[in-house]
Amino acid sequence: MRRSRGQAAALALTLAGTGAVVGLGLVPQAAAVTPPVAFTADALPTWQPNGIVWALAEAGGTVFVGGTFSAVRPPAGGAGGEQSAVNFAALDAATGAPTSCTLSFTIGSGTATVRALTLSPDKKTLYAGGYFGAVNGTPVSSMAAIDVATCTVKPSFRPAFAATVRAIAVTGDTVYAGGDFLTVSGQPRQRFAAVAAGDGALRPFTANADEPGRAVEVTPDGRNVLLGGDFFTVNGTNTHALAVVDSATGALTKGYPGFIETNSVVKDIATDATGFYTANEGTGGGVFDGRIALNLSDFNQRWRDTCLGATQAVLPYRNVLYSASHAHDCSSVGEYPDGQRHHLLAQPTTSVGKLGWAPDTNDGVGEGIGPRVMTVGSAGGAQYLWVGGEFTTVNGAAQQSLTRFSSTGDTGAPTVPLASAASVQPGEVQVRWRTSLDLDDSALTYRIYRNGAATPIGTVTADSLFFKRPQASWTDTTAQPGQSYTYRVTATDAAGNTSALSAPASVTVPTSPEAYANQVRADGAQLYWRYDDTVLPYVADSSTGDQAGVDQNGPALRQGPGAVAGASTAIGFNGTDAHVYGDRRQTVGATYSIETWFRTNTTRGGKLVGFGSRQINGSSQYDKHVYMTDDGRLVYGVYTGATRTITTAAAFNDDKWHHVVATQGPGGMTLYVDGVQRGTLNVTTHENYTGYWRVGFDGLGGWPDRPASEHWAGLMDETAVYPTVLTAAQVQNHYALASAPADATVQVTAAEDTYANAGAPDANYGTSASLAVRGTSLYTSYLRFALPAAPAGKVLKSATLSVKTSTMAGAGTTDTVSVVPVTGAWTEAGTTYANRPGTGAPALGAFPGIPDGSAVHTAGLNTATVAGALGGSYSLALTSAGTDALWLWSSEAAAGEATPRLTLTFGAP
Repeated sequence: MRRSRGQAAALALTLAGTGAVVGLGLVPQAAAVTPPVAFTADALPTWQPNGIVWALAEAGGTVFVGGTFSAVRPPAGGAGGEQSAVNFAALDAATGAPTSCTLSFTIGSGTATVRALTLSPDKKTLYAGGYFGAVNGTPVSSMAAIDVATCTVKPSFRPAFAATVRAIAVTGDTVYAGGDFLTVSGQPRQRFAAVAAGDGALRPFTANADEPGRAVEVTPDGRNVLLGGDFFTVNGTNTHALAVVDSATGALTKGYPGFIETNSVVKDIATDATGFYTANEGTGGGVFDGRIALNLSDFNQRWRDTCLGATQAVLPYRNVLYSASHAHDCSSVGEYPDGQRHHLLAQPTTSVGKLGWAPDTNDGVGEGIGPRVMTVGSAGGAQYLWVGGEFTTVNGAAQQSLTRFSSTGDTGAPTVPLASAASVQPGEVQVRWRTSLDLDDSALTYRIYRNGAATPIGTVTADSLFFKRPQASWTDTTAQPGQSYTYRVTATDAAGNTSALSAPASVTVPTSPEAYANQVRADGAQLYWRYDDTVLPYVADSSTGDQAGVDQNGPALRQGPGAVAGASTAIGFNGTDAHVYGDRRQTVGATYSIETWFRTNTTRGGKLVGFGSRQINGSSQYDKHVYMTDDGRLVYGVYTGATRTITTAAAFNDDKWHHVVATQGPGGMTLYVDGVQRGTLNVTTHENYTGYWRVGFDGLGGWPDRPASEHWAGLMDETAVYPTVLTAAQVQNHYALASAPADATVQVTAAEDTYANAGAPDANYGTSASLAVRGTSLYTSYLRFALPAAPAGKVLKSATLSVKTSTMAGAGTTDTVSVVPVTGAWTEAGTTYANRPGTGAPALGAFPGIPDGSAVHTAGLNTATVAGALGGSYSLALTSAGTDALWLWSSEAAAGEATPRLTLTFGAP
């Protein structure tokens, strides 16, 4: 089929951010979808055939559809009833509804089908090929010419093809065909032939092939014809599945013996101004199922995409190659591993890397192939990408055999980010999230909101694809020590479609650095999984490397206590199928260190941590790993053509926490356990391959003392990977810091709260959902907290009060609100303005004005005063001298993120 030729598309590169952006590069930005993608992934309402669509072509805003079907019906919820359509339909490109053009392709016996539709260069004549004997009763023989203006058969065009025609290409005076036929108009022509465009008279062109032809395309200069199919010879010369022949004679211009695997064929060929592209399908093992780009200048390969999952059609359009396949394994080109089928993909015409366009279908009926053909139609200034095949769903919704996507009107919002927050040192919070999925935008804008504010505190632009959703992060450098914050994140695409807010991520900023975690970061970790995550499947990276992990098969989250005193939780693996894999494909340099904490009593061994070539299943390449033998010894190994290992003499499956570090560099390999060197090996090399960091499982075949299980059963914590060799002193320091006393944070919500109102002296507001503060006329709010005693050996290091403004218009205040001690007795149920308690001085803290908008606000309190009240009941009042009222949620309100609370941080004296 003739394809649209590409046009240049510019890329605009931007980066947006506030605060400190970690690990993000420049990404493209577009007005509707991310360039160079030209179409949204939103399927438009389209009439649907009741069978299989094999062929598409477009002229003047009408899309012609050919296949094996008997009727078309409206899309789900569409108006109208089923209409007869015998193997052919003409639909409006802009509406997807039938036009007045109706043609029936029939045959006396057997099943008629239309397999190819192609327009003449002037788009006045539609050529149809397939297996049929008549069109609207006019006798033809598997090929017909249709006058587009009148929707009638041209009786003067009468070639006779003796079997199915599967592909057609047209120049100004010649129609080229490929298929199953052995004769044309009674003359020998095996699988490829050419006839006159006017009357169908047979041309001298001879390109005889030994097996069926499936694709025909003329080069833009008209000198050569590109042939694709099942064949192994053309005109007696070896060339499998692909050939270039002279357009006048059919003589072989270039053959491709051994170029495509013998059990693979070419299903489609398309051209643009500089090259041509093949869609390939294989059967059995060792097949080639992907796409090849070749240059028109020399007919040699430009690139080869070796994804597995038979490709049926290719369409270059504006420097992007769109393809229809059921690609299920693109690991060979560094993309997604074997698994789910993806039926519609896009990539630059210059490379194999996939772009951010991934609408999807199912396999459907027939052979279960999914989509089979594509074309572009234009109407009303918009372009429409039409896709046909044998699918029965599009983007999860029922739709059979035919769908379309527009160049305008992107309506799909990105998925909701999965966010978390962490702080390991004063004045800094790392907010991080797994990037969202948008099927037609790879560059998304993320906005970070703090404490429920309506205005974002930070903005980040980051890239993601359906198979590559890396962590993005933003660092809040305005967070105050000892204060608690909540963060939420949204994702917005180029068209302005915005996801819902992420679930709140809460954090309390420490008043002093968290010793262990801060040191790991300071020593240069570029992957740091602390396993504090609250929901599956995202494992946040606490380093600056943004190398998140993904949980597989539901490991147990937030197991405690963790390995580091007073700090993070651990993750639990069941020894059967659970593990964590990194979502970034990479190579490992000549120097690295692997660190983790573990706890187990297993007698079946297993992989603790290592580097493997796959993410989910067992890897085919695996080394740079630490595993446990059945008797509890640890093994650190690399592969250099042979396995090279260090093994501990002692066992460590005693159900206690242990620390292991494995390093390799110019000085060789070193293994440490619990801060002590346990062995060295003078090996400075390892296997060089691209892969992923894995925790809890991977292959161990061929390694010494291979355990009974490759899956780890036990707890893991604080996994880190460094691009350097940790020194013995650094390792010993990490081990020691893990047991150092850590700060402890306690949050206490108000046990009672109410307010007094000078305008209603006898009214009690103890059951109100609101609190109020104003100087004139007076509102005063009262809060009572049951304070815990300080933990043994620790003192109060900081105290903060958090309140949340209500959703009432004007709930904020321009006045300073003071936090003062209460000197008199009061109760929530009995306090009124008339009997309100007294307040004291000096103020414990203050809110220097609070903006409108429902959000959490925090004020630091005098630590010494609060410390003196620990272990008992303590009352605070909120007062103001101004006339601008402040309205807050009380403890009776259902304000999900925060009602009045104290955050107390305890630490070593």
